[in-house]
Amino acid sequence: MFCIGFMLLCCRNNTKQMYRYITRSVCGGGNASFSHSLSLKPGKNRDWSPEHCSFFSCHSASDFQILSLRHREHHVQSPARPMSSGPRRRRALPSAFSALDLPLQPLFRHVCEANLKNSTACQNKYEELMKKVRKGGGENAIARHTQRNNKLLVNDRLRLLLDDEDFLELSPLAGLGLPYGDIPSAGCLTGIGRINGLWCVFIANDATVKGGTAYPITVKKQLRAQEVAIQNRLPCVYLVDSGGAFLPLQSEIFPDKNQGGRTFYNEAIMSARKIPQVAVVCGSCTAGGAYIPTMAEETVMVDRIGTIFLGGPPLVKAATGEEVTPENLGGAKLHSEVSGCVDHFAKHEKEAYECTRNIISTLNFELPQEEDAQRWKAEEEPLYGCEELLQLAPLNYNHSLDVRMVISRLTDGSRFQEFKARYGTNLVTGFAKIHGHQVGIVANNGELSNEASLKGSHFVQLCDQRDIPLLFLQNTVPRSKQTLDVAQAEVNSNCLKALSSMMSAVACASVPKITVVIGGCHGVDSYAMCGRSFDPNFLFLWPNARVSVIAPGHACSLLPPGGEEEEEQDANRKLEEESSAFFSSGRLWDDGIILPQETRKVLRACLDIIRQQQYQISTEKQRAPLLRM
Repeated sequence: MFCIGFMLLCCRNNTKQMYRYITRSVCGGGNASFSHSLSLKPGKNRDWSPEHCSFFSCHSASDFQILSLRHREHHVQSPARPMSSGPRRRRALPSAFSALDLPLQPLFRHVCEANLKNSTACQNKYEELMKKVRKGGGENAIARHTQRNNKLLVNDRLRLLLDDEDFLELSPLAGLGLPYGDIPSAGCLTGIGRINGLWCVFIANDATVKGGTAYPITVKKQLRAQEVAIQNRLPCVYLVDSGGAFLPLQSEIFPDKNQGGRTFYNEAIMSARKIPQVAVVCGSCTAGGAYIPTMAEETVMVDRIGTIFLGGPPLVKAATGEEVTPENLGGAKLHSEVSGCVDHFAKHEKEAYECTRNIISTLNFELPQEEDAQRWKAEEEPLYGCEELLQLAPLNYNHSLDVRMVISRLTDGSRFQEFKARYGTNLVTGFAKIHGHQVGIVANNGELSNEASLKGSHFVQLCDQRDIPLLFLQNTVPRSKQTLDVAQAEVNSNCLKALSSMMSAVACASVPKITVVIGGCHGVDSYAMCGRSFDPNFLFLWPNARVSVIAPGHACSLLPPGGEEEEEQDANRKLEEESSAFFSSGRLWDDGIILPQETRKVLRACLDIIRQQQYQISTEKQRAPLLRM
């Protein structure tokens, strides 16, 4: 029937009817054998070849280009990709959301002043710790690294590698205040920056900190960076300059699932998922660290600086009595000319980073530059300055203002299309744009009641259905609800069921999720608001944030009735210390502390990074994991 109908249409030379007929058959699944016989491939010329059918001379190429594109959108999907595989050519729908005109009222002056005073103190502490982190291992270690070893500092390496210094650094305060001492930046810098316009994750060892030795927090930070690369399908660049594991803490580095060996497992998984990895050996790669560059897809090695070996010259001397230089044992010439462990030889570091940038330019990626330019051109600044967020960052739950005031200082033009505005008002949900990116916002405006949780569950599923990223602004209640009578027990039971529903919706949503803790992160409500255990793509804290099972001052709700006052004071004192945002970030429970006034800028970078995965060119062919020599 298809062939007869098609011949009649060709005879009539009616292009439009023929196009509709083919579209209905191919895109609607009317004739699968015909659609698969077209042998269309992504990235190739979309014109159909005359060898497939003899009727091509009857119609213009543009008609078939349109049909070919639709065929690709319907039939060429990568099973590993959470979003559409090819670049989206369609324009976004226009929106005219109403603006949230919410200035700071004199009525709230005392709250704003208290919040501002606390925000200023937190910001001063943040800046003080950042200065400490930027010094790395100290002046003596820096002098030894640059003068005796003739190496570049890690920040100088990133300047040569990345397009600019405007990169998103992850967890810069990790490693501070740990039981085994301060490890500035956990001994490595991780983050996301642009290389030839492409967002890439970088993991760069800082050899001025403990000689590049890997501590448990170092391994944890590296694994988190790899997780970000996997979750957002970002190429990964390793700048390796490490002295191996810190042996006195080997039991916390080596044996368990999410410890040292997981780095190599992740490298193999990333390769199998077509996530490119490039390594630059700009220092020592000893013992287990030798596998990082050898498992990467392409490796660059710097002459007379980089070395790769399982055991260094001292170990060779002890084992065999033979004296050998590091260069002869595992230098760049040996591994580029003899062993083949590395793919590119560089005479100096600058050449190595130029080579790395050239490698990144060979990746088969497509960037949404034209669409982004149009989107940014159309964006609007918020009605109120981001500096006002310092007055809205809550000192505690009693100093929280309407979260819509925070939203109005983050979104384009302060515009916000609220969803279920009259139902479950303790939770604010709705749609907005941030630097042209459409997002669904879920924000605490109080405790998550039964109605608020049901509303949140509905909205999260709605965004998942529409492929809209989710932004959670979290400020949960300081303690869980107490059960004092039968009526309250019934209310709490209903709330528990609704919270379970919302947690399921958040956990199962396949769209990207970003969480910013603007106040409290306490108890079960923090899970429903996409806390760390619910795997958001990014999670950041404001410096005033508190992270604990209950807030300081509420320890009595966890202690048995009639407990000693001294015991309660000790518990509250410990909660005060351990709930600090700096305590949390030092242990890498988040992706870093960001200042309130920089939140909109950070969200733009996150949304740009998330959007990039939609433009990655992929095919139906499943590649096997890369095998090294």
